[in-house]
Amino acid sequence: MKRDYYTTPRASRLMRMFWKAAGADRYLLEKSTYSDQVKYMCLGGIIVATGVMAGIAGGYAFYTIFGPRGSALDEEFSAGVSLMSLGFGVVWGLMIYNLDRFIVSSTGKGDGTEAITWQEFKGALPRIVMGAIIALTISKPVEIRMFKTEIDVELRQEQMKKSQEYLADIDSIYYGRIESERAKIEKWEAEIQEKEDRYVQLENTFTDEMGGERGASGYGPEAKKIEQQMERLEREIGLLRMKNDTLISRAYQAKEAFELEKRNSINEGVEIANGLDGLLERIKLAHRIAGWQISLFITLLFMAIELTPIFFKLMLVKSPYDFLKENVEELIKAEAGIYTQPNYYKDKEGVERDLTIHTGARRLVNEAMELQKAQKRLTQYAVEKYEEEMKRKIDADPTAFIQGDSESVKQDA
Repeated sequence: MKRDYYTTPRASRLMRMFWKAAGADRYLLEKSTYSDQVKYMCLGGIIVATGVMAGIAGGYAFYTIFGPRGSALDEEFSAGVSLMSLGFGVVWGLMIYNLDRFIVSSTGKGDGTEAITWQEFKGALPRIVMGAIIALTISKPVEIRMFKTEIDVELRQEQMKKSQEYLADIDSIYYGRIESERAKIEKWEAEIQEKEDRYVQLENTFTDEMGGERGASGYGPEAKKIEQQMERLEREIGLLRMKNDTLISRAYQAKEAFELEKRNSINEGVEIANGLDGLLERIKLAHRIAGWQISLFITLLFMAIELTPIFFKLMLVKSPYDFLKENVEELIKAEAGIYTQPNYYKDKEGVERDLTIHTGARRLVNEAMELQKAQKRLTQYAVEKYEEEMKRKIDADPTAFIQGDSESVKQDA
């Protein structure tokens, strides 16, 4: 808007975009001063920046939660989870942007002075609490990303420790089972080996007997006796091997099954240990690594960014934009037949309240009330006229009126 004493600078497209983010009226800002334009551009810029940071933090948190699990030091990539994280980050950023925009645009000016009174602070407290919660949701993912290298090292140590605990538990569970089957196998094999060793001894004795190393050579009574023992022992070995081989085979199968279960349990334990890579664990490690002072500082930093527009809006002094806005609001209300009488009455707590009068609604109510009064008067007039007419008929012929009533009574009976 051009004036002789002042020319409002033309706003750029970026500035108008930030105005919209701050919930400001472009039509009024273009008629206001440059300081008002810059003021609302800065407010909108903070809101947009907060939305962008929220989107990045939300996407990173989503990827941390649903991303591939493995060694904390191995950088694994999943295209599907990355695309979902990107989509979630966009939705989350837009949601936080919309919330911030609502919080800032719904925050009033208070009394229009730089001082923040207790009444103004109490009125803005719900918005401050909401802003603090939003700041917390943004700060934590950013915090774990800032200390990612240190967290990965600590997290890998935690994973290894947890893996060792699982391995110890698995060994304690399967050691007894596997050793029991191994002892059975050794027992049954020892029984066969004992018989076979005895057979070898008899065979050596029989050879010595046939060779004459033990006296007379040849197939004599002693050699025949040894041979009979060998034949009997051979049959025993055959029966024992038939029996024990089945038992040994079953024991080997059970032992292999236990070993397979053990290997599967070990693999599951490693996967479980590698799964110790969630968002909560990283936040806990970030607090432990950075210390509560640094963690608190980062949180306060984001809270300051998030809450700055709310506090600054309470501290803003009324400017031409505010008066123009109030003027437009009053014009719109006047056009609709609405006006307000300020400080018209006091409530139960002694606080002065305004009285808002809706002339259009009041006119309709008055019309309805007057119409009801008119209908009541007309009904009363009709009753009076009817009473006068009946009186004239009675004066003319009272007997006919009485007889007519008597006939009515007989008919009713």
